[in-house]
Amino acid sequence: VWIFGYGSLVWRPGFEFTSRKVGFIRGYSRRFWQGDTFHRGSARMGRAGAAPGRVVTLLEDCGACTWGVAYEVRGEQIAASLQYLNMREAVLGGYDTKLVKFHPQEKDAEEPILALVYIATPQNPSYLGPASEEDIAAQIIVSSGCAGHNIEYLLRLADFMRYFCPQAEDKHLFSIEEALISILPCLYYTEESLEET
Repeated sequence: VWIFGYGSLVWRPGFEFTSRKVGFIRGYSRRFWQGDTFHRGSARMGRAGAAPGRVVTLLEDCGACTWGVAYEVRGEQIAASLQYLNMREAVLGGYDTKLVKFHPQEKDAEEPILALVYIATPQNPSYLGPASEEDIAAQIIVSSGCAGHNIEYLLRLADFMRYFCPQAEDKHLFSIEEALISILPCLYYTEESLEET
């Protein structure tokens, strides 16, 4: 069985696998449209209410492709990985499973590989939907959960794309990273100013 990851699975699969390949699937765009109140956000009510983080899902998009990593699991790895991912992605994340054709990056790759992928649909209760890159970046900056800060999630994903898929474009991802970097100096300045007063 092959499992395709396009979010945190690209750097932190969390299950044993036999091999991994970088590559892409066609017909989908990656979007930071899924809310997360466990891994990268919180469901606890604060002064501003609950603070869900923003994580990625896939949006059907005919002309697009999404880059990520496919993991091959064999034998006993299959049941263990699917059980783990069902909890991580479906129960806690609100994702459904689909089968997609994965195209490995290697030039001598044969036919596409059929892979399992987890996609959060607009019908799930944690779905946040579209927002401007600036609004998404602002939400990411203030969110953290059990797996760490939402900023780490965004930056690790951008780094993966930059280093493993330099030829690929992901305007949505890099625009949010840019917006986040432009907001951060303001936050640092505000925190320093508050400490001085």
